[in-house]
Amino acid sequence: MDLVLFDLDNTLLSGDSDFEWAQFLIDKGVLDREVQEAKNQEFYEHYQAGTLDIHAFLDFQLMPLSRHERQELDRWHGEFMAARIRPMIGPAALALVKRHLDEGALTAIVTATNSFVTGPIAQAFGIPHLIATVAAQEAAGGRFSGRVRGLPSFRDGKIARVETWLEALGLWWGSFERSFFYSDSLNDLPLLDRVSHPVAVDPDPTLRAHAERHRWPIISLR
Repeated sequence: MDLVLFDLDNTLLSGDSDFEWAQFLIDKGVLDREVQEAKNQEFYEHYQAGTLDIHAFLDFQLMPLSRHERQELDRWHGEFMAARIRPMIGPAALALVKRHLDEGALTAIVTATNSFVTGPIAQAFGIPHLIATVAAQEAAGGRFSGRVRGLPSFRDGKIARVETWLEALGLWWGSFERSFFYSDSLNDLPLLDRVSHPVAVDPDPTLRAHAERHRWPIISLR
């Protein structure tokens, strides 16, 4: 059996769900455009440059969730999926996922984006497992606290979160004939270096150079 891991934003999706969720809330008037739009762009640029302060970003990303009832957030997310996410899901990405699932691989999305935003996206791809940064919930009513629970699924944290997940299944890296990770980002170099079959997908310049130097496959899903 193979282990197949996918990054989400700008890998399976032809865009960034984190960024688009914030822009969606801005366009709905839920977040202040003047303040939040500039901050959203700033964090996105830091992520692309590999200089993101993940904890500062999570404070920015998760706090708006705590200001609204869960039912309202779920309703907005349905609109978000239709308006922003579905257009970013292309046939090549769907076909790649389907091929690995049909081959019987243990398959997961591994993403720094929070689980509230990404849960329905994983379902749309038919991927049964999601390893994401966890948006903490209060005990009653599913309302979000605005804080992260546990280790963010970012950089080296992706390796730790994957290994914890595998251990919970009674598995480890050696349980698989092959392990794949598909990603676009320099931020994912730790996990790409950890698997037996790293694949660069529409990579940023740093990852492309690294992939070419190490003769990793480079593919496009656009």
